[in-house]
Amino acid sequence: MNIVITGASRGIGYELVKQLSSNSQHTLFMLSRNAMQLEKLKAACLALSPSARVIPVPCDLSDEQSLKAAVALISKNVSSIDILVNNAGALVNKPFASILKSDLEYVYQVNVFSPIRLIQELLPLMNGKQRAHIVNISSIGGVQGSVKFAGLSAYSSSKAALVCLTECLAEELKEKNISINCLALGAVQTEMLEEAFPGYKAPVSASEMAHFIADFCLNAHKLMNGKIIPISLSTP
Repeated sequence: MNIVITGASRGIGYELVKQLSSNSQHTLFMLSRNAMQLEKLKAACLALSPSARVIPVPCDLSDEQSLKAAVALISKNVSSIDILVNNAGALVNKPFASILKSDLEYVYQVNVFSPIRLIQELLPLMNGKQRAHIVNISSIGGVQGSVKFAGLSAYSSSKAALVCLTECLAEELKEKNISINCLALGAVQTEMLEEAFPGYKAPVSASEMAHFIADFCLNAHKLMNGKIIPISLSTP
């Protein structure tokens, strides 16, 4: 399978690439602004599996020209994409009254607008014989009725937009042989979690969550479309 993963330079994205690259039948395109970290990830994948097929794609998803260049590089290497994982995320932790317009623009650009543009740009490549799968990585904080946290209004509302986008596109893309689902993640031990809640220890590691997501990416679209799946040890 040909797989595109954003936010690959750290956290869940980093671990997801490592796990999926163990199968040499997969070609993985790793997107991140951090080109140096992508090269380190490539080396780590090859050390674990010398036959791994991993292609670093340095890309600033918030920049239109950078995004188009990334898609051009992907198109140069493969004629179709089977899986797209919109994993990249941005977080601002501020009291609502202190949030600036620039804060909102930054969070929504990465968490909402960039996935929209990347899906649009990659749609022509989602033309393989088998059904393509788009997986949006949201947050349990973006799901109605879940526990909310002070300071995360920009982040959680942007992730709620990604949830709704998933449901809308499932209807619009179903005739194009494309499924789209959304995973609303609870607390996972990543750099982003540490930024939001310094000192907090999550009950799930990035590697553990990546293991679940890897299987979901490869198989869930055979059974579901347009579904929002909460993945959290807390209730609600």
